Amino acid sequence: MAKEIPDLVAHARTGTGKGAARQARRDGMVPGVVYGGGEDPLPIQIPFNDLLKKLKAGRFRATLWNLKVEGQEDVRVIARDVQRDVVKDLPTHLDLMRLRRTSKVNLFIPVVFEGVEGCPGDKQGGVLTIVRPEVELRVTAGDIPEAITVDCSGMEIGDTLHISDVTLPKGSVATIDRDFVLGNMQAPSGLASQKDEDEEGEEAPETEVINEKSDDAEA
Repeated sequence: MAKEIPDLVAHARTGTGKGAARQARRDGMVPGVVYGGGEDPLPIQIPFNDLLKKLKAGRFRATLWNLKVEGQEDVRVIARDVQRDVVKDLPTHLDLMRLRRTSKVNLFIPVVFEGVEGCPGDKQGGVLTIVRPEVELRVTAGDIPEAITVDCSGMEIGDTLHISDVTLPKGSVATIDRDFVLGNMQAPSGLASQKDEDEEGEEAPETEVINEKSDDAEA
């Protein structure tokens, strides 16, 4: 399923240059320009509070947006630059680039871990530790996946899930060129604590028995 693309609402901006940009800021707007896609650059402005909220939410420059400007057709864009005030660190200007449906773009896609409840590791009291709740993929703008689904139904304690264990959506590739970890099934805290005590113990009579039990538990 394609991921729903969030809207970015802007207004067409009349005039260009520093004077027009200053006026936009006085009016509570952040000036910007939309370029690319084989069309002329389009001066726009976005309400300051709306943009600031999206910036604080994170991943603004890694998100594909559906740009809505009154009097213009909706277009998919990605932020290429957000200029900020050097003192206040607040947005003062932004550049957006138009994308075609066939364009390739890097985006962070959520990872969904399915089948954790009831898997062998879960029945043994293990806990799934999620290392990467999202993964950066290079995807086609017209076919953005909703999420990456990971099957955890066969996981046992000590198992680790790597990106190579996942079938990525068609046309998508990971931007990191190594087999990184997504998550792992860890032993229950009680068992882990017991193992630590075993490794620290030095009394010969008990150490042999405890280590034997610990090895059985980890097998």
